[in-house]
Amino acid sequence: MAGASLIDEALPTELEAAEPPEARGLGRDEVRLLVSDVAADSIEHARFHELPRWLSPGDLLVINTSGTLNAAVAAETPGGESFELHLSTRLPGGFWTVEVRSPGSKASLPHPWSQPGATFRLPAGGKATLLAPYPLRSSLAMPSRLWVAALELPSAVVPYLDAHGFPIRYGYVTQPWPGSMYQTVFATEPGSAEMPSAGRPFTPELVTRLVARGVQFAPLVLHTGVASLEDHEPPYEEFYRVPRHTADLVNAARREGRRIVAVGTTVVRALETVTDERATTWPGEGWTSLVITPDRRLRSVNALMTGLHEPRATHLAMLAAVAGGAHEHLVRAYAEARRRGYLWHEFGDSHLILGR
Repeated sequence: MAGASLIDEALPTELEAAEPPEARGLGRDEVRLLVSDVAADSIEHARFHELPRWLSPGDLLVINTSGTLNAAVAAETPGGESFELHLSTRLPGGFWTVEVRSPGSKASLPHPWSQPGATFRLPAGGKATLLAPYPLRSSLAMPSRLWVAALELPSAVVPYLDAHGFPIRYGYVTQPWPGSMYQTVFATEPGSAEMPSAGRPFTPELVTRLVARGVQFAPLVLHTGVASLEDHEPPYEEFYRVPRHTADLVNAARREGRRIVAVGTTVVRALETVTDERATTWPGEGWTSLVITPDRRLRSVNALMTGLHEPRATHLAMLAAVAGGAHEHLVRAYAEARRRGYLWHEFGDSHLILGR
């Protein structure tokens, strides 16, 4: 079963979260929470701050501590044409994958027609040179969304972006918002092109309540690249790091039959990369290209906190894997979310999937 068949119709504009919940008069943890209990085949509706109702002492929440970069920078060709450059993923050797985008009426638009060797002037004397399409499938002249690029900057990447960049924003977000709106409470290490948004509704107060209840937290890092992969594009390679302490906590929870909740599809991708066929999780780091579908038995987690994913998004296949192939249950959950007006995207509502 392909996860993409969960929802095929286009997402109505009114279900796209165009602004942070704070701008709608809500706290971060007051977004809506759709709870799918696959084993009980039940669907419940709540607010995110009610999450402790569904978690028990000993449950382990694995979180992504990657912070969101100001990954977009203004760019200009030597001829004076204006563009926007989105930094996606740091590669070995100091290279980056980047996306070239052209100005639009609300936000920037894809521009896949660049050429190898093209150069862009960046703020404060910076420079970017496109080297090759990423991934390189046939020839250097092929249209490509992403490019391997060499960056020449007057300072290290993170402080440079802090000073001269701004958060990546797509057309459904109708106005710019400060970088603080794109950080989660768990962020400790900058590196993500786009926010690991499943963690956004957590607040220090909610984390305190969960810890007091006996819920455990285990950190890892996966730096997200650019998103919007809705047309059956495989996810791009992303950098991850799973520390030994987190691997030990995951293995202990699994041995003792406790629930392991991934806070975000990024966490599932990182953990599955370092979990072997005997369901033992190991520490490790590197770049992962793993794609998770219902055809691959999930080894590391049995629950997932996530957002609501667009039609044809590759993440839908992962949701189906977490749900143990309970296709009809997920179809019903998504139908209810649409009918009740849940909001999609990084500033939208949340979905807790409790596996079998």
